[in-house]
Amino acid sequence: MHAMTARHRCITTPIYYVNDRPHIGHVYTTTICDVWARFMRGLGDDVFFLTGTDEHGQKVEQSAAEKGVTPQALADENSAEFRRIMGLFDLTNDAFIRTTDPRHETQVQALVKRLMDSGDVYLGTFEGWYDAGQEEYYTETKAREVEYTSPISGKPLERATEENYYFRLSAFQDRLEALFAEQPGLVQPEARRNEVLGRLREGLQDVPISRTNFAWGIEVPDAPDHVIYVWIDALFNYITALGLGDQASDWYAQRHQYWPATVQVIGKEILWFHAVIWPALLMALGLPLPGCVYAHSFWISEGQKMSKSLGNFIDLEMLDRYVETFGRDALRYFLATQGPLGATDADFSRAQFHETYTADLVNTLGNCTSRTSAMIGKYCDGVCPADTGACAGGGVEWPEFTAARVEAATAAMERFDLAGSIAAAMSIVRQVDVFINETAPFKLAKDPANAETVGNILYRCAEALRIAACLLEAVLPQSVGNLREAWSLGDAGNQLGQACRWGQLQPGTSIAKVALFPRVEAEAVPAG
Repeated sequence: MHAMTARHRCITTPIYYVNDRPHIGHVYTTTICDVWARFMRGLGDDVFFLTGTDEHGQKVEQSAAEKGVTPQALADENSAEFRRIMGLFDLTNDAFIRTTDPRHETQVQALVKRLMDSGDVYLGTFEGWYDAGQEEYYTETKAREVEYTSPISGKPLERATEENYYFRLSAFQDRLEALFAEQPGLVQPEARRNEVLGRLREGLQDVPISRTNFAWGIEVPDAPDHVIYVWIDALFNYITALGLGDQASDWYAQRHQYWPATVQVIGKEILWFHAVIWPALLMALGLPLPGCVYAHSFWISEGQKMSKSLGNFIDLEMLDRYVETFGRDALRYFLATQGPLGATDADFSRAQFHETYTADLVNTLGNCTSRTSAMIGKYCDGVCPADTGACAGGGVEWPEFTAARVEAATAAMERFDLAGSIAAAMSIVRQVDVFINETAPFKLAKDPANAETVGNILYRCAEALRIAACLLEAVLPQSVGNLREAWSLGDAGNQLGQACRWGQLQPGTSIAKVALFPRVEAEAVPAG
């Protein structure tokens, strides 16, 4: 199933802008990265999972002024809030980078200096339109296309003339076109790749990488009036966190082997920066490109775009209430299976959350593990029976069936298809339910002569559920931990391939009855 030597794998979230407090979008992106990271660690891979905060820029400077605090104080406060949610949602990131960390700042300056020395960055004058909310420049053509309003905020674009340092993006047109032809999986999902290709065909313009109308940022080397534009400062975090801008650093010594990133997960609103400008910057620096940039869609709420005025905004307080009501794993499961990984937005609705929790976790995984452990308690004195291999009916070749599901779950996770991976694991649980109904051990057990057959059936149920649980541990760490404890399964650690082989459950193992997911009434679902 897997090579014996550990592969270096790296997954990144975008770094989150400290101008506002965390909400469902931040929790979602970090959680899905966490599920992938845990699964890959389970396979024995050496995974580096990076997240952090983006702390410079005009918006931070303006927000700080409005609040009567320094930009650094605002950045400190909001960055701490983002770090707090990592603990709140049991996220296992290996590093948390802040763009105000001096180790990041000095590397950004060194990388920009390299681009200036190579001629990929030059001094020029910009005349055009500016989206203040996104801190993004538009040419006249592009501004006309969007009717001189921000496609993200809907606010009017501002007319701007400014001396800037530019990145020579136009020089990379041919190389980027060739890159997309050679690596069709570089940008996913397919709809996002097509978007990028469409815009690429319009031709590339050079892009400003410095500003002179505010001070909260990293100075351009040898040009102290110029502040490095927040988006280039932010993009560089993925390599500065690994020390690639300073090969004499501790970060480089400890982390450089994790580049190129395996998958870089972002929201679709920052696709252009990550799918076009970022690869061009890496090419200019002579660095390898990430394996995949995965741009997910947005969450809406109760069928409508989220907004504070509509009162349907899913903020941290609301997510806390869901966790209190359903448990942390239920939220992780909902985000991973119902989230907007594809090309369309996903609806965070109370009814959908309750339905997913009840159907998948309570009635399927919870009920099946409870039923199996209860029967082992009743008919086998709470001890795992042996499987003598005698036919127990039900028509399932369990070793082959589970091996195929394990392979499907692993392949889906490799493709960053979290819902597909989880569905493959859950199909094992559903098959156990069918098997119990077809073989009816609860009826056979009425005759003591059937004890061996009943034992064979229940061993197969418990072993199949153990394998399903191993595959689901990345998304349901707490619940599978509870099952491991109740069923004396020990810790799979980084031996997922071995743990998912049929026959690891030892006869004689103590199996206690388990209730993983309490039923929650629909009225108890948190409302906005």
